[in-house]
Amino acid sequence: MPEDIPGEVLVMGAGTIGCFIGGSLAAAGVPVTFVGRPRVLEKLAVHGLTVTDMDGATHRLPADSLRLCEQVPNGNQPALVLLCVKSGATAEAAGELAFSLPAGTTVVSLQNGISNCAAASRTGPSLNVRAGMVPYNVAEIGPGAFHRGTPGRLAAEDDAALRSWQAVFARAGVPLDLHADLLPVQWGKLMLNLNNPVNALSGLPLREELMLRGYRRCFASLIDEALGVLNVAGIAPAQVAAVPARRLPGLLRLPDWLFRIVAARMLRIDAKARSSMADDLALGRRTEIDALSGEVVRLAQTHGLSAPRNARMVALLEAWPQQPKRWTARQLQDALGL
Repeated sequence: MPEDIPGEVLVMGAGTIGCFIGGSLAAAGVPVTFVGRPRVLEKLAVHGLTVTDMDGATHRLPADSLRLCEQVPNGNQPALVLLCVKSGATAEAAGELAFSLPAGTTVVSLQNGISNCAAASRTGPSLNVRAGMVPYNVAEIGPGAFHRGTPGRLAAEDDAALRSWQAVFARAGVPLDLHADLLPVQWGKLMLNLNNPVNALSGLPLREELMLRGYRRCFASLIDEALGVLNVAGIAPAQVAAVPARRLPGLLRLPDWLFRIVAARMLRIDAKARSSMADDLALGRRTEIDALSGEVVRLAQTHGLSAPRNARMVALLEAWPQQPKRWTARQLQDALGL
């Protein structure tokens, strides 16, 4: 292991994000252990791990070079843990990490939503848990193949244990920015993630869905509602994308022809990109809607407000397994009262 690498990395949750970031680090010489479900690990054991991105980078790791485990291995002492499980599995994963790893092990939550870091800290109080944010979309485009389809830089709470990793992450092509206060960044990302349920219900690739004004109007309405709640809560979401969150609703409502011109930077999305929520629906898995629109609803309730459109989105995604269907833009607008 090169001297400038602070130690080993454990990826807790070898899904799309865990495999992409962990694979990028492994390709840069970092010893990485992947902990995940048999469904994913079996593919990696046969096909190896390939990570690609929209900028043309490609890294292929042969199957026999990968360290794959269904549970945290005994005696493992990673210098850094990347917590990448779905939100609903946070408590269980943090409990396993706290039981298996030395006290003080640094864990970065690279998960959707706002509350996962706190949930992990409650279940694993011996761990040094720090909030993180992944700005980009990663899709599984083939067995063991993961592709980053949108731009952005990782972010995490500033911590002395993470500063020595920044050069390593940068060299691996997954640069990491550290922030004294990550909450505005997390909410800035959540504003963008409110398109995930729209995209999932549309059944379309991400870029194709965003090119249709009807779906964009649904996305804009969810952002508008969330911004109103954040204003009362005194939280100003950080700019995570090419456009500040408060300008997004107006931009999204532009006619299609004008949107294509004005939002050219925002549409820097390749054709392979799709939301992880769409993948969850396709595989019949429980989605993370509670960590997205659900966060807006809970914050609203905390301040004596309501967020009916985000609440409606939660209900639609929760009901989808019983009545699976592709929602047209008109149907979704009607469901949200637009």
